[in-house]
Amino acid sequence: MTNLSLFPLALIQSAIMALAQVMLKFGLQRMAPFGWNATFWRSALLNWQFACSGLCFGVASLLWMYIIKHYPLSLAYPMVSLSYVFAMLSAIFFFHEHVDLVKWIGVLLIMIGCTLIAKQ
Repeated sequence: MTNLSLFPLALIQSAIMALAQVMLKFGLQRMAPFGWNATFWRSALLNWQFACSGLCFGVASLLWMYIIKHYPLSLAYPMVSLSYVFAMLSAIFFFHEHVDLVKWIGVLLIMIGCTLIAKQ
């Protein structure tokens, strides 16, 4: 497999991982405060966003296992940083968070770094 074929796989894996984080945040916002009581566990077990986050984490983990089986870890692991890009975009669109210029520069540097690593 070529190194360039890693890039789309890493994009998909990172997007799924970011989706898992978004669903986890939505799910946690709907849950009762943590406690060893029926109210908390009911809010956790009946929370579809929380369940969806677990499913997304599972799928992302399976894809990650495929990636590290078929590509050098030194090439694959830096691609995990693409999830930061997706997470920041998700923070803006889903949670209406403000992202300043310094963070945008950081995202640009991550994208440049991943592109350079994939082209080795």
